[in-house]
Amino acid sequence: MDSTLGLRERKKAETRQSVHEAAVRLVEEHGLDAVTVEAIADAANISRRTFSNYFDGKEAAILWGEERRFHTLLAEVRAQPSSVPAWQALRTAVQDLSVRMGPPGGEWATRTRLAKRHPALLARQLANHAALERELAQAISEHPGPIQPRVMAAACLSALRVAVNAWVEEQQTRTLAEVCDEIFEEMGRSFT
Repeated sequence: MDSTLGLRERKKAETRQSVHEAAVRLVEEHGLDAVTVEAIADAANISRRTFSNYFDGKEAAILWGEERRFHTLLAEVRAQPSSVPAWQALRTAVQDLSVRMGPPGGEWATRTRLAKRHPALLARQLANHAALERELAQAISEHPGPIQPRVMAAACLSALRVAVNAWVEEQQTRTLAEVCDEIFEEMGRSFT
């Protein structure tokens, strides 16, 4: 956790993480339809009202870890010099994200499996991906490249989706960073 955050911000981050972990655990154990917001709040030792201060529903609580990585990925893309070609900026941002946030834990694989099993969760995840695609396209629009930024952003998200699914299917025998690198290398040949 970032040591530059104040006590209040650290407490908020800890609460959000606690709610997220409770939501993932309960849905993995009981299924999405059987878990209520109240049950998640109880498991996180907070009130229903406090839950609503952090998340707009159980799907948001479950996907929070992924959304946090998305925001960090966007920051990493925006930090790339505009002279760097678009695909390289995206690939470097993914690599930097892996270094900055560390490898995803088993929770990432669990979220991926849960989204595949629960249409409501998958719908929320797809909506998040569509928003990220727009933001990524805007972030790389100043970078040189032979392909429109929106297509490049969609390709990046497709590469990430394929990498995460392959990583989960391989039962995490390699690191997600290794799988991403392999897929980005393969896709990158099309953009150069």
